[in-house]
Amino acid sequence: MNNEASLLVNDEVKDWETLMFLYSSALKEMNTKIDILRDEFEYRNHYNPIEHVTSRVKTAASIVRKLKREGHETDIYSMQKYLNDIAGLRIVCSFTSDIYKIADMISNMSDIKVLVIKNYIASPKASGYKSYHMIVTVPVFLSEGPVETKVEIQIRTIAMDFWASLEHKIYYKFEGNAPDYIKTELIECAKMINTLDERMLSLNEAIQALAGDEEEN
Repeated sequence: MNNEASLLVNDEVKDWETLMFLYSSALKEMNTKIDILRDEFEYRNHYNPIEHVTSRVKTAASIVRKLKREGHETDIYSMQKYLNDIAGLRIVCSFTSDIYKIADMISNMSDIKVLVIKNYIASPKASGYKSYHMIVTVPVFLSEGPVETKVEIQIRTIAMDFWASLEHKIYYKFEGNAPDYIKTELIECAKMINTLDERMLSLNEAIQALAGDEEEN
């Protein structure tokens, strides 16, 4: 390898490492913001709608697979332009109503820019998948100044998360080509989960109403 080629490879490695550092730092920023939201909910309302939060940065192998699957070049430019989910944050909450409360609070943060919203709760995927997706940018404050970095946020109920976890395993088990009877069963399970979420929300609202009546008396 000549010196020019060697410098090119070194520059690409440096760019890759910088990009991964930015995505990782963006997740730290978002996790801190969500922790504060959770504490505020608890302090103001004595109620915490957020059950748990997970985050991850896609691996190099996963990034390359997705770029190839979507017909893009496997380079840093394509990563930044075409992939919105390299940094991912998942917020799991108790009830469907909590999803929209959390999404609104994130949208109202002054330094968060919402780029895309995909409401798969109002319009589920054909598979039955339901979740609320937000693509946002969060500033990562470096010594040279802030760098706006993309993060995908998924907000869903416990039941939706359980279903999505199973679908994810099936997708990779069959490489996206699961037998028809399994797809049909997944859709039926999605319907049951939707019914469960609705009934649990209704039950919670009834409990809150009773609690309010007791306080008045």
